[in-house]
Amino acid sequence: MLLTDLRTISERDPAARNWLEVLFCYPGLQALLFHRLAHRLHKMGMPFIPRLISHLSRFFTGIEIHPGAVIGKSVFIDHGMGVVIGETAIVGDHALIYQGVTLGGTGKESGKRHPTLGSHVVVGAGAKVLGNIQIGDRVRIGAGSVVLRDVPSNCTVVGIPGRVTRQNNSNGDVLAHGKLRDVEAEVIRALFERVKNLEKQLEQLHTESNFSLTQVDTEELDSINGNSDRVIEEFLDGAGI
Repeated sequence: MLLTDLRTISERDPAARNWLEVLFCYPGLQALLFHRLAHRLHKMGMPFIPRLISHLSRFFTGIEIHPGAVIGKSVFIDHGMGVVIGETAIVGDHALIYQGVTLGGTGKESGKRHPTLGSHVVVGAGAKVLGNIQIGDRVRIGAGSVVLRDVPSNCTVVGIPGRVTRQNNSNGDVLAHGKLRDVEAEVIRALFERVKNLEKQLEQLHTESNFSLTQVDTEELDSINGNSDRVIEEFLDGAGI
């Protein structure tokens, strides 16, 4: 199992230079090793000790995995600081989880209350997957997304709340986060274009009705429109990033 983990990390992380560095300097791997021991003791019904191991793992690695969580093979937690995986969460084989991810619940209900991830799932940095929901195989969840509903296989999900932006994911580079769609910006751009069209129609109506503004009013209106257009365009182009 350890050899499989080392091979998985070396394949997925270009910064992994040798097995000694991976073994001692990768908190994601260390957290999984702690978890396997804690999970085995948890399944045996041993009290306290599994939670203590989980707590020590959190202290040393910054990754909190409840002993009851089920983690598949070849899972890679990259960097991992701030990752939280709840008690009834299930993570499928070959999943890739980045720092700040939460696989959590949405209330105090009992039973299965955490998400189930299929195989080959990628969860971007800071994403939150909450509740007893099903995430299909080969799903990509964009950084910072909040997923509250089931997601079918082979989809890409982004936004708050998470929305499916692409289906039938290709076998492209799963690390190409910059190629994910910005659905919020697309909606705002569509609304912006609609407002501009309405302004043109209104201007045409004013012309046809022989209604005219004074020169001062016209200059003030042009200034306001120019400034608002510039602010909107800067937002749509990702200003400040």
